[in-house]
Amino acid sequence: MKNYLFFAFFFLCFLSSKAQVVNHWETAVFAGDNWRYFRGTTQPNSNWRSIFYFANNWPQGRGGIGFGDGDDSTIVQGNIASLYIRRVFNIADTAAIGKALLDIDYDDAFIAYINGVEVARNNVGNPANYNTLAFGEHEALMYNGGLPERYEITKPVLTNCLTPGFNVLAIQVHNVSQSSSDITVRPYLSLGIIDSTDQGYGPTPEWFTPPFQFFSSTLPIIVINTGGNAIVDDPRTMVDMGIIDNGPGLLNHVNDPINDYNGKITIEHRGSSTQGFPKKQYGFSTVDSLANERNVSLLGMPEENDWILNAPYTDKTMIREFLIYNLAREMGGYATRTRYCELVVDGQYQGVYMLLEKIKWDNDRVDIPMMDADDNAGDSLTGGYIFKIDKFTGSGGQGWSSTITDFQGTPKNGYFQYHYPKGDEITAPQANYLQAFIDSFETNLNGPDYTSLTNGYRQFIDTRSFIDFFLLNEISKNVDGYRLSTFLHKQRASLGGKLYAGPVWDFNITLGNADYCGGDTYTGWALDFPCDQSVIPFWWHRLMQDNNYVNELQCRWTELRGDQLSTPKLMAQIDSVALILDSPQQRNHTIWPVLGTYVWPNYYVGTTYADELTYFKQWLTNRLDWMDQNMPSVPTPVCQSVNGGGNIVISEVNYHSDNGLDSGDWFELHNTTAQPVNVAGWIFRDDQIIDSYTIPQNTTIPANGYLVLCENLFLFQQQHPLVTNVRGGFNFGLGNSGD
Repeated sequence: MKNYLFFAFFFLCFLSSKAQVVNHWETAVFAGDNWRYFRGTTQPNSNWRSIFYFANNWPQGRGGIGFGDGDDSTIVQGNIASLYIRRVFNIADTAAIGKALLDIDYDDAFIAYINGVEVARNNVGNPANYNTLAFGEHEALMYNGGLPERYEITKPVLTNCLTPGFNVLAIQVHNVSQSSSDITVRPYLSLGIIDSTDQGYGPTPEWFTPPFQFFSSTLPIIVINTGGNAIVDDPRTMVDMGIIDNGPGLLNHVNDPINDYNGKITIEHRGSSTQGFPKKQYGFSTVDSLANERNVSLLGMPEENDWILNAPYTDKTMIREFLIYNLAREMGGYATRTRYCELVVDGQYQGVYMLLEKIKWDNDRVDIPMMDADDNAGDSLTGGYIFKIDKFTGSGGQGWSSTITDFQGTPKNGYFQYHYPKGDEITAPQANYLQAFIDSFETNLNGPDYTSLTNGYRQFIDTRSFIDFFLLNEISKNVDGYRLSTFLHKQRASLGGKLYAGPVWDFNITLGNADYCGGDTYTGWALDFPCDQSVIPFWWHRLMQDNNYVNELQCRWTELRGDQLSTPKLMAQIDSVALILDSPQQRNHTIWPVLGTYVWPNYYVGTTYADELTYFKQWLTNRLDWMDQNMPSVPTPVCQSVNGGGNIVISEVNYHSDNGLDSGDWFELHNTTAQPVNVAGWIFRDDQIIDSYTIPQNTTIPANGYLVLCENLFLFQQQHPLVTNVRGGFNFGLGNSGD
């Protein structure tokens, strides 16, 4: 009973913090009200922000307050580093308030509090004393016909600070220098009322426009409630998260019951250059109430605990990364699974995001054996490992340097960073083994006999993975390709022991979306990076000098151009995703108005979303045509024929299960031949590109045997515990009326 009561309490608390729809807005505090103020020549009383502070000894005057711009009703004497103001206001019913807005015009920096709780700040550090200066100049705007800056105060923050009866809005303003010629502050506090009842505060100013409100989406909705705690880069913050996903083709409302994940996560900002964007990316782990990692399935993806909320921002189509990851899976390798969603944090709509799997060891992610601290000898020492070439931000840093200088012979050597096991977890024997393996590979590749089919580099690497990695980076002309965001993994010796290129990662500034180092042009090879060739490992150019490798590359390109990489198919995929994003992207670009605006490192800036799509599609078409004409080749390629799947048949389909025997949707494949068939990389899809499932690596159907693909592994295994050759789950259902 205690557990039940705890769950009920948690569920009710979580729902109570969900987004509340605002019916109308009223303004409780105006800039032109009478304010008490204090010149910051000394430190004010430490309680000056509290409603209980007696401020009658402070002078008072009508706002705005300041000097120097001719826009202040109350003029204070100059030569001050700061100015403090406060205004007492009355709240009739806190339950009627869904959120609040602080619209503030200021020069040069400010911190705002309600009853001592900080609700907004800009351009000044912490702590901020009376003699603390602003980071830089910030000019007021309203006296020149501009609008004040807006800061949203969410319901959880208001719950922590706002009380029925008397409250105080207190603001400290900081100058850029004590001798500055101006300082000013003009604040407005408006309240979002959740019903039609007039609360009697005051009409909003004539320049006031209500903020965008989010109601529903055809995409899943992820709702995060921080409880008033800040999400920062480090450390992670424990918050509540719920996912609303009513199913394919159904509308999700922001206040619908949570029906996918409903629990705790630890979350932080993530990214390198993208951390400077206002639309933030997040990394999070699903955890229990004690912050212990908890493996769960999110939106139909296989169970794990490490996830990413990717924030498309500089890519205004929001399709580039989705397309490349989808292509990588269609080509038979693993790439992070993706689900589009719309995000709400503390009742505030954040736009369109992509829920991604974080790259890590797992049977359903990078499928290599798990490494323990005692795997220091024999076969277990040989893998699996994941390492990368990347910036040192995030989890990077520890690793080792290549012993061979780059392809052009400059002094710089490549640097490899441990990813799995992590740098602070890998044992000395494991680190020494991995480094020795890569050293041997590089020495062989750089040697005179490297093209030998038996004694050359092929004994170290899986050439197909390197070719596919090359093609995906070249199709997109990735300016970060090969030198950043480059993951590699090594299999255990008993499983072949090879080095694999990938998984591919980070494609937001690709496909014509970079204005530097040739990223804008559809001609030329990303491999011939024009800015700093020495940062790319010599491997890639060296491989191109082997005619056998080039033959394999040419054959693979021809094969893919006839199927996954055909121009009509790619254009159809882009159109399909754009259709799914039609309404969501409009909402996203309402709160992040980047269309028609340069965002680093855009080469092309379209006025509309349609412009951005047209440019993207034309650039990709041109790129594919150029690669057709310039693909490295041998005079007479010899291509092995690929056995088709005609001997694999769908032998059984289950959908629309009885509620009492619910095993989810699934179907069965039958191998009608007398030989096992490797079906890794095969794609199962309905008529929506977003609804697809790639059969994982190391999946075979035995001779005359069967394989079941299921929507929900847990439900299926409950109902059919004797079925062993089963994979799943795919993140969509089979339509009850046909699919």
